[in-house]
Amino acid sequence: MPTLKVRNLKNEEVGDLELPDAVFGAELNESLIHAAVRSFMASARAGTVGTKTRGDVSGSGRKLWKQKGTGRARIASIRSPLWKGGGNVHGPQARDWSYNMPRKMRRGALRSALSERVREGNVIVIDDFALSQPKTKDFLKLLEALGLGENKTLIVDSFDNDNLLLSARNVRRAKVVNSYGLNIYDLLYHDKLILSRAAAQKLSEILDTQSKKAESGAEEERAESAVVETNTEEEAA
Repeated sequence: MPTLKVRNLKNEEVGDLELPDAVFGAELNESLIHAAVRSFMASARAGTVGTKTRGDVSGSGRKLWKQKGTGRARIASIRSPLWKGGGNVHGPQARDWSYNMPRKMRRGALRSALSERVREGNVIVIDDFALSQPKTKDFLKLLEALGLGENKTLIVDSFDNDNLLLSARNVRRAKVVNSYGLNIYDLLYHDKLILSRAAAQKLSEILDTQSKKAESGAEEERAESAVVETNTEEEAA
């Protein structure tokens, strides 16, 4: 079970935090991470490009001259792709590039990437992002204190922390997301990952499917045992 030092905003150690192996101790799966990145980038494509075909451009449908006898090439419409101002042939059209990737695969890619960040030593856990005021200068001083002056930094904390959101929104090398908004692209793009203690625990709850299965199995066993006890009491009565 990986254990990380918990620091305050002055970069002082204030405790330890044990992280579950299921989320922060998973094996590296490069093919799964690659598939998740491709899915994310495909979903981010706008797909709004489009060219006009001969049915979309303006122009008369009248035949310009007779078929034979003029010495010129035959022509059916001024909207033909052969003419200037005519339609385009086989040009790109608007489409949706996104495709559905199973949720288990997306979560597995996040677990693999998070675990690799922990093994690299690029994860910092902060006790609490309690900024006194929404000021960019104070936020930059915070990054300097943590030794992240020139690094691209991803911060995971609650969106209820308005001072953090307002302080970091004009800093190009930093991005703030919540636990539900963490995605595989941001996780790989940024050099460092900063987690608040609450965000780390929330990520463990979201991504630790093994404990959820164990809890659901225990609940089913308790329900079955309760049913058996009830039936036994009824038979005894």
